[in-house]
Amino acid sequence: MVSYLILTHFKKTAEFVTDDIEDATVNKIALWLCTFTLSVAVCAVLLLPISILSNEVLLTFPQSYYMQWLNGSLIHGLWNLVFLFSNLSLVFLMPFAYFFTESEGFAGSRKGVMARVYEAVVLLLLLALLVLGIVWVASALLHDNIARKSLYDLWEYYLPYLYSGISLFGVLLLLLCTPFGLSRMFSVTGSLLVKPNLLLNTHLLLFLFSFILLAFLTEMRRKASPWQRNLGYPLAMLVLLALTVMCVLMVCFNVLELLLDETAMPRGMEDPHLGMASFSMFGSLGAAVQVVLILYLMVSSVVGFYSSPLFTGLLPRAQDTNLTQIIANCVSLLILSSALPVFSRTIGITRFDLLGDFGRYNWLGNFYIVFLYNMLFAGLTSASLIKTVTWAVQRELIRAFGHTHTLYPSTQHKQAL
Repeated sequence: MVSYLILTHFKKTAEFVTDDIEDATVNKIALWLCTFTLSVAVCAVLLLPISILSNEVLLTFPQSYYMQWLNGSLIHGLWNLVFLFSNLSLVFLMPFAYFFTESEGFAGSRKGVMARVYEAVVLLLLLALLVLGIVWVASALLHDNIARKSLYDLWEYYLPYLYSGISLFGVLLLLLCTPFGLSRMFSVTGSLLVKPNLLLNTHLLLFLFSFILLAFLTEMRRKASPWQRNLGYPLAMLVLLALTVMCVLMVCFNVLELLLDETAMPRGMEDPHLGMASFSMFGSLGAAVQVVLILYLMVSSVVGFYSSPLFTGLLPRAQDTNLTQIIANCVSLLILSSALPVFSRTIGITRFDLLGDFGRYNWLGNFYIVFLYNMLFAGLTSASLIKTVTWAVQRELIRAFGHTHTLYPSTQHKQAL
């Protein structure tokens, strides 16, 4: 329901309000498929924090009868369902939704919804054969001894192998988007909050910018209470800085663990054994911090994804996003969210590395890949953080020291204004 409300908020109204019954039916079916895909993405994001919190609840109430339904088999089954639906959405549902909206039926066939369904199904089958062929060739190059034997083993081999490739692509995408998003979080949060005055004369600024758009923001600053100006913004910036620094420190600690302890390598667990021990050395407090950091990294990755020059065009706009853009956004969010559990375990945010049946064929057993990934993430995040803080300090110093010149502008400046 929440996913449907989100999509209807962004979809272009004119595209769905049409007199053509056939187009309206096609758009509704495609919107339902996008709703399901977005719901799977939300489940993929929330399942890891819920699993960590469930473990802490079982540790806190070990003898409670009402908590016995929380167990390892439940979490294991939910993980497998999320990964199965992720593959289903990425490989079948979203390509079908795109082909369905673009199809018109084969030449010579009777027009209608079923004609468009037939064309979309044929295109989808061709795409599935292409993807399976690519996966089989990749598996033959990497595992020649089992590729021929597993040619017909779709369920036990190809789906896990395909998810391994998708998770690898998603984790690489998170590696690029998350550090950039962590730096962008400061500017995004600052634009949503009222900044402190810092020696600014708001009445003068309101007069100077009375004929431009900045007048609205200046009016917000003038009406803001002293608590909002001088406490809310600095606290928000400090919280973001603390979360970012904590992520970098945890990654650095994970690098040391990788060098000293072989068990620090991420590997899929067959049984999570909930309620046996905390997944954090700091107990429930550490588990709560892990949940906050996981959600913070997800939000930062989304911000970085939509802020990058390659994907800026995908940014949805309220009541002005066509169906093709909605499909592309759902696919992108599903790739990011399905890779979040692997990403969180790889950089050491949590030791909970349940991958279910899809963890048997993964690239996480290579020490050099995991070690290099951690080093790149720590380096990129540190560089982005240092650059952001340095530029922020420079802006505030220029604003403070240049204030005397803006308070008493010259005659030429007055004429220009």
